[in-house]
Amino acid sequence: MNPILLQAAPAAATSPLVQMVPYILMFVIFYFVLLAPMRKQQKKQKALLAALKKGDRVVTSGGIHGTIAQVEDQIVWLKIADTVKIKVNRSAIAGATGEPDSKETPA
Repeated sequence: MNPILLQAAPAAATSPLVQMVPYILMFVIFYFVLLAPMRKQQKKQKALLAALKKGDRVVTSGGIHGTIAQVEDQIVWLKIADTVKIKVNRSAIAGATGEPDSKETPA
């Protein structure tokens, strides 16, 4: 056999855009699966922190449950017992635990 006939034909050069398609597709999937929901959650948390008011029942990121006794600029005073109030950063509030605290104590 002739060795020249056994050589493979040179591969056609692919466009750089075609080579980028898998990476672009991965970024789009990454955006819709991870980044978009995370941005939505951040907006929800920011709105929660902006809407804090006296009497709201909240939980801190450390797991302390309490009722807001006073709201300052970046500080929130939490009432965690009848005579105990603690001072926490507004950003330490992880979420609301329910309805604003009523004067009734649970049974």
